[in-house]
Amino acid sequence: MSEGPAGARERLVYGRRKGKKLRPGRQSLYDEALPRLKLILPEAGDLDLPTLFGEPKAACWIEIGFGAGEHLADQAALHPAIGFIGCEPFLNGLAACVSHLIERDLGNVRLHGDDARQVLRALPAASIARAHVLFPDPWPKVRHHRRRIVSTPVLDLLSRAMADGAELRLATDHMDYARWMLRHCLAHPDFDWLAERPDDWRRPAADETPTRYEQKALAAGLKPLYFRFRRRTRGEGEGNLPLVFPPALA
Repeated sequence: MSEGPAGARERLVYGRRKGKKLRPGRQSLYDEALPRLKLILPEAGDLDLPTLFGEPKAACWIEIGFGAGEHLADQAALHPAIGFIGCEPFLNGLAACVSHLIERDLGNVRLHGDDARQVLRALPAASIARAHVLFPDPWPKVRHHRRRIVSTPVLDLLSRAMADGAELRLATDHMDYARWMLRHCLAHPDFDWLAERPDDWRRPAADETPTRYEQKALAAGLKPLYFRFRRRTRGEGEGNLPLVFPPALA
């Protein structure tokens, strides 16, 4: 669990927090390396992003639910001038990500092993230039829909933390969740959908790297959907695209 004030320890995570016992080598690496990679939430006030990574970064990106961390590590390697915050409550995924970062000697990432909402509340306003939520658990049963991470309260937190013009990138291979994502994002006054043609949601952005889950979905014949939204400029006025889905997603 992350360190920080009592309020920051609030747990809103559902599902398993730990899987199979870690192998001794990975457990040792995790125990040794995590302290210097772990994000420490402040006792009060906002995170100090200029000092978080040991040196100032050109921008800060966040990935919510990074799984085993392969996408997070790839992006950090491709963009060394960017600082990355990764949130993942599943211990085994956190340990796998630590291994990726150490093997590739990546120092521009900080990890939070608990609920991403704790981090979003601690970020300075308008400080995030890109946010990823890739293939989150769709919680398909109706009684579990309240557990979905893409929700109005989380979009409100993202809106506060994201800079004007920042991108929110979502992906899922679950059609009902895709509709859910669109419904909530299109209804939010601070986000504009960037799609102009079907390929814009059928293919990932050109500068994206695949996640392990995405590769498994494609190998199984599934067709993931990719959504890109822009955080509207503050003071630009409210409003969004009409809540009308493309025929393929209706």
